[in-house]
Amino acid sequence: MNIRFDASILVDAMPALERGAAITLGVWLAGVALGVGLGLAIALIRLLCGRWVRTLLRAYVELFRGTPFLVQLFILYYGGPSFGLALPPLVAGIVSLGLYGGAYFAEAFRSGFESIPQGQIEAAQALRLSRLQIIMRIEFPQMMVIVLPALTNLVIVLCKETAVLSVVTVPELTFVLTGIGTEKFAFVETLLTLCVCYWLLVEAASRTGLAIEQRMSRFLGKGGC
Repeated sequence: MNIRFDASILVDAMPALERGAAITLGVWLAGVALGVGLGLAIALIRLLCGRWVRTLLRAYVELFRGTPFLVQLFILYYGGPSFGLALPPLVAGIVSLGLYGGAYFAEAFRSGFESIPQGQIEAAQALRLSRLQIIMRIEFPQMMVIVLPALTNLVIVLCKETAVLSVVTVPELTFVLTGIGTEKFAFVETLLTLCVCYWLLVEAASRTGLAIEQRMSRFLGKGGC
């Protein structure tokens, strides 16, 4: 059986591919922003609030880390209307990514805060700094440097999870390319292109994270904090 790669199929579908790529990138960045904000808020609240609040937040983290993203997406998109929450596919995709990522980001931030030497915190307390001042001036800057490699990995994970959104008809790259493959019977061309596109996104995220990590390390090495 002779399988030939027909690039003209991709050239003809370029406008659709560009729209799909833009939606993939937008959903990914929006989901990351929501997840980072949610995760950081959870980590800070767990530092500042009492046991009952920490228990509730811990339950959220364990629930979203312990269940598949696809199931969470189905529950939000298909089950949401039963509770009066009918979301468009694109919004449901972003919210699902944010909630899923938020649980993992929260744990990354928590481990970062716990890595700060206790002696630094005790010294700050001796200087009569408030708990919030200690967090923002001493713990937070160091924590961000510590957890940055983990954050980069989580961002990459969320990038690849955007492919799952095609099952609820979010018109991102996977949805567009699988549709073209089905219509044209060109699965080799479309799936190979899909792999290359995601590899480029992951590579960009990895290199960006590494550059930020090196920059922050140089900044701290010069006594920036």
